[in-house]
Amino acid sequence: MFFFLLNLALADLGCICTTVPKAMHNSLWDTRTISYTGCAAQLFLLIFFLGSELSLLTIMCYDRYVSICKPLHYGTLLGSRACAHMAAAAWASAFLNALMHTANTFSLPLCHGNALGQFFCEIPQILKISCAKSYLRELQLLAVSACLFFGCFMFIVLSYVHIFRAVLRIPSEQGRHKAFSTCLPHLAVVSLFITTAVFSHLKPPSISSPSLDVTLSVLYSVVPPALNPLIYSLRNQELKAAVWKLMTGWFQKQ
Repeated sequence: MFFFLLNLALADLGCICTTVPKAMHNSLWDTRTISYTGCAAQLFLLIFFLGSELSLLTIMCYDRYVSICKPLHYGTLLGSRACAHMAAAAWASAFLNALMHTANTFSLPLCHGNALGQFFCEIPQILKISCAKSYLRELQLLAVSACLFFGCFMFIVLSYVHIFRAVLRIPSEQGRHKAFSTCLPHLAVVSLFITTAVFSHLKPPSISSPSLDVTLSVLYSVVPPALNPLIYSLRNQELKAAVWKLMTGWFQKQ
């Protein structure tokens, strides 16, 4: 789990460093420009790190499933070599996915100007300024990516169904609490990441607006990577005690 947490932390750091520094630079210098090459690099890195995060969260779900449902086979199914292979597969698949989307998106002719209604480069905003007949290939790639996303989501749901069934069969309350405590941080991170991403891209057109689009983009590209370390760190008793002390001190001052 700690090996996968390290990989997840790298993906989170990459997500934030891809969008936030440029947005801060534009805000401080009161500009909204980005070069064509910079936009392509930003799109590639964002898709790469977000895809890696989804793959790693799916692998971490499998890790929880094996540790709770098949604990005697944990060393066999998730040895150091198997973990390294799964992490490498997650990064490699995300790299190929990002490369295909970036190459295909930036091969489209831009027929409706060059202004994006977003604080970073993303595929839906680029498609809005592309020719209507030219982005069918990109829509096909997006459909494939949506199927992969749905496959990961279903794998996580089915895994947790088996996990909760196994936990509820544990006779001792202490054992059930320990098993749940190992799953709740991962479940919270997955829920935050998936719900914000799904709502951002599948929201009804009737409620769409530039300000809402920017807010939702922040929710799925910045907020989950920023909160992931905190969510996982709350299992640390010393950190929880420090946070509780800070909160109680603040309320006493109020």
